Amino acid sequence: MTTPGSIEDVPIGGEMIRLGQFLKFAGLLDSGGEVKEVIAEGMVTVNGEVDLRRGRQLHPGDIIEFEGHRRRVQP
Repeated sequence: MTTPGSIEDVPIGGEMIRLGQFLKFAGLLDSGGEVKEVIAEGMVTVNGEVDLRRGRQLHPGDIIEFEGHRRRVQP
């Protein structure tokens, strides 16, 4: 369990993952439909900036935030 403002590391087992995949893999959302909706509504940030691309490539060290939950991509 993470505390407010903390960052949870999520190992992806590789060097790259797409934003939509990561949101599900990290347990932030359950379905592709939810992912599409929240990204399109600008509710997800990557490294502090809103990103509207589900296919955005994430790399180790990137920080994703959704509804106050922060996750860092790890290899």
